[in-house]
Amino acid sequence: MDHIAYPPETVEGWYALHQLFTLPPDFSGRAAERESAIAALCELSQPSEQGWTAAAGVIGSRADIMLMHFRPTLDDIGAAERRLRSEPLFGRSTLVWSFLSVTEAGLYHITAALAREAKTRGGQVGDDAFRAALAERVQAETNTPHVQRRLYPRPPADMPYVCFYPMNKRRAPGENWYTLTLEERSQLMFGHSTIGRRYAGRVLQIITGAIGFDAWEWGVTLFARDPLEFKKLVTDMRFDEVSARYAEFGDFYVGRIAGPQQLLGDGR
Repeated sequence: MDHIAYPPETVEGWYALHQLFTLPPDFSGRAAERESAIAALCELSQPSEQGWTAAAGVIGSRADIMLMHFRPTLDDIGAAERRLRSEPLFGRSTLVWSFLSVTEAGLYHITAALAREAKTRGGQVGDDAFRAALAERVQAETNTPHVQRRLYPRPPADMPYVCFYPMNKRRAPGENWYTLTLEERSQLMFGHSTIGRRYAGRVLQIITGAIGFDAWEWGVTLFARDPLEFKKLVTDMRFDEVSARYAEFGDFYVGRIAGPQQLLGDGR
């Protein structure tokens, strides 16, 4: 009973929208337009139980700025998007790329453990006993501080550099993540997660799931004090089997978090 097609249980938190804009060349000469946009970003950027927005100046990309919105509901994300669209500056800016997703914690270890228990008792994955035990364990795991931080992240006060990239799990013949057994995927992900834990305190990582929301399957947002930590972490991850055999990556966007006045007020 391999349960090849059985997915891991996931829990979700805040919705996320990453937007990359190129500003119009003449924006620095339009003071009223800039001041209005700054006020809108200040309004959206106040962290609260209803989420937050962060803005970063992008370095080494065709985009000028990246906005990251985290909100409790998809409708709240839509409201933030419309608020910006109503600003003349953003109405004249070019949206280079956007990514819609939701914060996610994948519970591979719990799902795989319950699958083993179902096999031992002669039951099946997905039967009533499995679902009841899963609901109980998921609730307990969701309430832990670690998972709460993953689902409802706060903007780090002392990590000004940010890196964002999308990724997929490969579905190529002979290297199809989705045809591995649940147990195989669980073991691989456990080893993969130990790499990330080595960077605790140096890199804050936010994983967002985008299956059903975007062409890519996940987004990864990293914050750090030193941007070289991005290179070191991603390099370490790529030598792990999960990435080496089964991961595909999109473009990387790197920049520095800044206040709206710093980003827009001086016309760069």
